[in-house]
Amino acid sequence: MKSEKTNVMRLLDKAKIKYEPHEYPHGSEAVDGLTVAKLCGFDPECVFKTLVARGTSKNVYVFVIPVSSELDLKKAAKAAGEKSVEMVKVSEINALTGYIRGGCSPVGMKKRYPTFINESAKAKNTVYVSAGKIGSQVELEPLALAEICGAQFSELVKDK
Repeated sequence: MKSEKTNVMRLLDKAKIKYEPHEYPHGSEAVDGLTVAKLCGFDPECVFKTLVARGTSKNVYVFVIPVSSELDLKKAAKAAGEKSVEMVKVSEINALTGYIRGGCSPVGMKKRYPTFINESAKAKNTVYVSAGKIGSQVELEPLALAEICGAQFSELVKDK
């Protein structure tokens, strides 16, 4: 069965960025990232989730971190140059990004927000991010991900 191309995949194709699509079984509800990693047989340190936050300035920011980690809001605020940031409400995600919870990708959002990828991604050969819909992931090189998102690398996660 050939996987259906998502908008994320079309954007990667257009930018001539190599990627590998992956699918996993799912229902209509979002599946947490650790479950996605397990279903796909991926190392959870290589599977990244996309989080959307708003700063004190009301600007929106995107943070891409390993599914096994938790976003450190102080580190995120520092990376964004904000006094503080807080997660946006789940009900706002679609209006801001064009994606739904569980299918939010840093690639191809409605608007290009300042994006930050956790520093740990640079040590990986490839990382996995949502392909823009539940049940679909793309695997690509971290520098290619940063390039297409206009992202910078920063330390974003809580110490374990």
